Amino acid sequence: MDFFIISGMSGAGKSKAATLLEDMGFYCVDNMPPELIPKFAEMCIATSNRFSHVALVTDIRSGHNFSELFSALDSLDNMNCNYKILFLEASTEYIIKRYKETRRRHPLFTEGTTIEKTIEEEIELLSGVRERSDYIIDTSALSTSALRDLLRQFFEDHDLFEQSMIINVSSFGFKYGIPAEADLVFDVRFLPNPYYDAELRPKTGLDKDVFDYVMKWPQTSEFISHLQKLLDFLLPHYIEEGKTSLNIAIGCTGGKHRSVALCEAVGKHISDCGYKVVKMHRDAER
Repeated sequence: MDFFIISGMSGAGKSKAATLLEDMGFYCVDNMPPELIPKFAEMCIATSNRFSHVALVTDIRSGHNFSELFSALDSLDNMNCNYKILFLEASTEYIIKRYKETRRRHPLFTEGTTIEKTIEEEIELLSGVRERSDYIIDTSALSTSALRDLLRQFFEDHDLFEQSMIINVSSFGFKYGIPAEADLVFDVRFLPNPYYDAELRPKTGLDKDVFDYVMKWPQTSEFISHLQKLLDFLLPHYIEEGKTSLNIAIGCTGGKHRSVALCEAVGKHISDCGYKVVKMHRDAER
């Protein structure tokens, strides 16, 4: 189990880091009270692989005394639970700018003090956590994509990225409109149409005889070969850019025969390559 604890300065991007980790396949909990961390870890271990990648955000919002967090970390050590601590920080100038933009109140701010003094107080309170951290990231001049790349580097040996992008492969009929959510659209209306075979017309591309009819043509084999090569090139690059879902739509006239068969074939190829695939047939039953 990968157990990841995110802490650091208010306004340094802890919630953003948690969101990015969630996109990578982590189960994330924000503002976890330190005293609950060991119990939560026990639950995760008991559920085997259900929570195999976990990230918890705990910071100054849980209280000014971090002795409870240190006790929780000691408990994790006693449980032989492997964990890593990510600490996010930023310059005072950046933190002030962030709070001005969001118009939110710093959790330590009190009347009669300045935001600069408040940030200095937080830095002092977090010094012990920072010392125990495995990773420290200064987000002052860091874009979201740069932060994502750093997090990817931390887990480059965990195969999280190939698993993280969900690929939706759907069939549809052009007569009913192109799916609005489609990222990639492929038109297979150039293939011979089973619709004109009276025995095949009432069936769909999920039926073996329709599937075999669509697949028997040389142009079908050539098209699938070209499409597989294109996807083999594209998918790793989409993952590298941080895309967490991809919608591939394959259309024919009515969305019942050719597009369904091609959707099944392409979906199987992508799945065989190790990606998470969801296949849908929007118009097959129309």
